[in-house]
Amino acid sequence: MGSATDTERGTRLVREETTGAGAVAAGAVGLSAVLFVLSLAAIAELVVISEPVAGVPVVSLIGGLLVLLGLAVIGLGVGSRLGYLSTDPSPSAGLIAGSVAGISWFVIAGGFASETLGFGPVGGVLGGLALGVFAFAATALPREDVGSTVPIGALPVLAGLVFLTDVIGPSWVWNLGWEQSASFTAEFVIPSVTLFSALFAGWAAAKAYGGFGARGRHAGAYTLVYLNAVSIVAFLFVLVAFVVFKGVPGLLTGVQLGAGTGPTSTVVLLGNEISFTWPFSVPFVMNGVALLNDYQGVLPAIVGTIWLVIGAVLFAVPLGVGAAVFLTEYAERGRFTQAVEVATNGLWSTPSIVFGLFGFAFLVPRFGNQKSLLAGMLTLGFMLLPLVLITSREAMLAVPDEYRDASAALGVTRWQTIRSVVLPAALPGVVTGVILGVGRIAGETAPILLTMAGGTFVPGGQTVDVIGGFEFTSVPPFVANPELLQATSALPYQLFALITAGVGLGDSVADPEGFRWATALVLLVVVLSFYAVGIGARYYFRRKLRHD
Repeated sequence: MGSATDTERGTRLVREETTGAGAVAAGAVGLSAVLFVLSLAAIAELVVISEPVAGVPVVSLIGGLLVLLGLAVIGLGVGSRLGYLSTDPSPSAGLIAGSVAGISWFVIAGGFASETLGFGPVGGVLGGLALGVFAFAATALPREDVGSTVPIGALPVLAGLVFLTDVIGPSWVWNLGWEQSASFTAEFVIPSVTLFSALFAGWAAAKAYGGFGARGRHAGAYTLVYLNAVSIVAFLFVLVAFVVFKGVPGLLTGVQLGAGTGPTSTVVLLGNEISFTWPFSVPFVMNGVALLNDYQGVLPAIVGTIWLVIGAVLFAVPLGVGAAVFLTEYAERGRFTQAVEVATNGLWSTPSIVFGLFGFAFLVPRFGNQKSLLAGMLTLGFMLLPLVLITSREAMLAVPDEYRDASAALGVTRWQTIRSVVLPAALPGVVTGVILGVGRIAGETAPILLTMAGGTFVPGGQTVDVIGGFEFTSVPPFVANPELLQATSALPYQLFALITAGVGLGDSVADPEGFRWATALVLLVVVLSFYAVGIGARYYFRRKLRHD
C-alpha cells in the first residue's frame, strides 16, 4: 500500500515539475536541438541560407529562433533568482561555464572591435579581453541560476538580432586582409554561429530544466552528449548520402535488365566448363577498361581491392592473435612486454606512407623487383598487425581469471584452457579490432601506389585470378602463383589517379566527374561490406558465447 502511495506521489511530483517553467525549459532544449540540426544541414549545404523556406528567409528564421531561445534561457535564470521557480542552484556557476562565456564573448567583441569599429588586430584583442573578462566574472561570480543563463542566453539573442537586422546577411563576406586571399562567408559563419549558440544555450536550458545544482549539471552534460552524438550520426549519414547522390548516376550508366543482357561467365566444375549469361548488366562494376567497350568499368580494381584486404587479414590476424596469446598467457609482465606494448602502439601510429616506403624498399626487390599484389598484401598486413595485436591482447586481458582458474582446477592444460576458454571469450574483441583495421587499410592509397599499382587501369580489363593461379611445381617452394606477382589496380589508387590526373578515361567516358564519384561509391560499398561481415561475425561469436 505504501509503495503505491509513493508511486502516486512521485508521478504527481513529475507532473508538477514538467508544467509551467519545466515546459519552457524543455521547449528551450528542444528548440536548441532544432537549431543545432538546422545549422548542421546548412553546413552540409542541404539547406541554402540564401533561399526562403515556406516564404520565410532562412536567415530571418534562424535569427528569430535564436532570439526566442536566448530570451527563454535568460527568463529561466532570472525567474529562478527572483524566486518564481523552485530550483536548487549552487553558489557559483563554476569555472567551466565562466570559461565558455568568456571565450565566446572574447571572440565576438574582438571581431566587432577589429572589423566593425576599425581598431585593427591590437584593438580587437584588447576589446575582446575586456568583454571576455567581464563575461567570465559575470558567469563565475553570481549564483548559478543567473551566472549560467544570462551571459550564455545573451549569445543567441545577439546573434539572432544580427541576423534579423541583416548586419550579417546571405551576401556578407569578411575579407581577412591577409597576403593570401582568405575570407569568411555567410554560408560558413551563419551556420557556425548558430551551431555554437544553440549548443551553449541548450546546455544552459537543460541545467534549468534539472533545477540547477548537481541534477542540473547532469542534465546539461547529457544534453551536450546527445547533441554531439546527433552531429556525429548526422555527419555520417550526410557523407554517405552525398556520395550516393553523386555516384549513383555514373554507377547506373548503361544498366540493362533482362535475359541475355549481361556478360557471359564460365565456371569449371568437375573438369567441365559451364557457361551462363547474367540476366542483368551493370557495366561499371562488370567491365574493365578496353578500347572496344561501350562503357568502361572498374571490375579489376574491385577484385584487386577485395584480394588485397583478404590477403592482409590472412597475414596479420594469425600473427597478431598468436603474439597476443604469448604476451598475455605465457610471457611474464616485465620490461619485455612493456617494450612490445610501446612498439606496437608506435607502429599503429606510424603514417601509412612509411609502410609504403618499407614495402617499396624491402618487399618489392624480393618479388622480382616489380610491384605486385603480394607486396601490397604484405605491406597492408604489416599495417594491420599492430592493431590486431593490441585489441586481441586487451580482449584476452578482459577475460576474468576465474575462467582460467576453473579450467585449471579440472586438470585442463594451459593450451587447452587458452583454446577452449580464453580465445572463445576474447573473439568478439578480436573481431572488433579486425573491423577497425580493415576500415583503415581498405582505403589506403600510398602503400598501394608504391607496392602494388601498375597503372590507373589494368590493360584489357582483366581481373586477377588468385584461386585459379596456383601451380604445383617440383622445386621449392613447390607451389607458385604468378597472379600474386602481377601488378594490378585497386579502388583507392584508381580514385586518386582519376582525381589528380584524370588519365585513362579515354573518349568513351562521357562524364569523367560522374565516373570518379561512381568509383568513390563503389569503394564505400566495398568497405562497408567488409564492416558488415565483421559485425556479423562479432554478433555470431557473442551470441554463441552467451549460449555456451
